[in-house]
Amino acid sequence: MDPNEAPPPSLGAERRRRRSDDPITALHYQLSVARSEGKLEALVLVDDRGCLVAGAGSWPVCEELAAYAPLLAEPGLPTTAAVGTRIADLSREVLVSTLPLGAAEALLAVRGGGDDRSAFVARAAAGCRRILRAA
Repeated sequence: MDPNEAPPPSLGAERRRRRSDDPITALHYQLSVARSEGKLEALVLVDDRGCLVAGAGSWPVCEELAAYAPLLAEPGLPTTAAVGTRIADLSREVLVSTLPLGAAEALLAVRGGGDDRSAFVARAAAGCRRILRAA
């Protein structure tokens, strides 16, 4: 690297530059930073019915996480055999956290990352709550 060349921006600096007044875009930026910092495959924010609100990662993985997140959050719900098999597979690699939002509730689902991924999910949850409160 040329000594006169500036070092690449840190993820924190990138996060501070990438802001949006649009809540959905801001949520995407928040999840993207957490995904990158945590080396996560995908991180999604979904409503309690499995509708994708915002995500970071490949689109097919985000869509699958969104669809299965409510079932992973409540494993006792009745399903078909095929869905039950997929839930069993995903439960080994996906972490789902409840995100209370006043009277409503959302879910954050993460795939990939190491054992410490819960710290990145907690930080993403705090950012999502902040963004949604401001919206």
